[in-house]
Amino acid sequence: MKYSVSYIVGLQFLGFRFSGWQKQKNAKTLHDMVDKTLSFVFSNRDYKTIGIGRTDAKVSATTYYFQLFVDEVLDRGKFLNSLNTNFSPDLRATSMQQVDVGFNIINVDKIKEYHYYFSFGDKNHPFSAPFLVNVDGFLDVELMMKAAKLFEGEHYFDKYCTKPSANTIFKRIIDSCEIVENDILTADFFPEHSYVLKVKGKGFLRYQIRLMMATLFEVGKGNLDLSFIETSLKVDNDKKNMRNIAPASGLQLYDVQFIDV
Repeated sequence: MKYSVSYIVGLQFLGFRFSGWQKQKNAKTLHDMVDKTLSFVFSNRDYKTIGIGRTDAKVSATTYYFQLFVDEVLDRGKFLNSLNTNFSPDLRATSMQQVDVGFNIINVDKIKEYHYYFSFGDKNHPFSAPFLVNVDGFLDVELMMKAAKLFEGEHYFDKYCTKPSANTIFKRIIDSCEIVENDILTADFFPEHSYVLKVKGKGFLRYQIRLMMATLFEVGKGNLDLSFIETSLKVDNDKKNMRNIAPASGLQLYDVQFIDV
């Protein structure tokens, strides 16, 4: 069916209870939750939604977007109010912008910024679990900070990808990559010190950031050195997949910037 009107809708969500964005059989997903809510809001009138991209199970988003196709012009205030009233507490619509129906939210150029929140040492308060990954024991965070900077620039990320297709392009550019002390996401039940890996770029491979984070954890534990990361990013690396992947709950899609929209 062809639709006459299209919108980009901004969304925030806590992903801890969900199996990611993409609809799946016998799984609770964010896309299912959005569509079920819209079906109620629109009283089963026809519509279509497309997410900006997949997210892993338990991954959250401060900034996410989906494209909505409908056959009528919507009142922004009334629509957002109705959507938020009917959303579960895990989701919140933040904005909406009308775009041409030919706009493609998946293919349009965009910059994504991901954050990965972590701490180390004593076990965290259980309430921290949806946001903050705790590593038992000591981490050399200063060395991890140096290691994170090695991911910046253009590199071959085939070792930092899970189940690539025959057409997967491994040569990618990371605009910025750094570990800093966390003063962004805070709560009374968080530990005194926590940290965040901040990664920004146009596109990322499946599990790329979680594999990068797991590697940085190994550097912090003293199991890997900086030269390992340097070698792993070269075109002639050993092509062996990384064995460790960081837990999903610490990962957050923090920001998305559309280019020329």
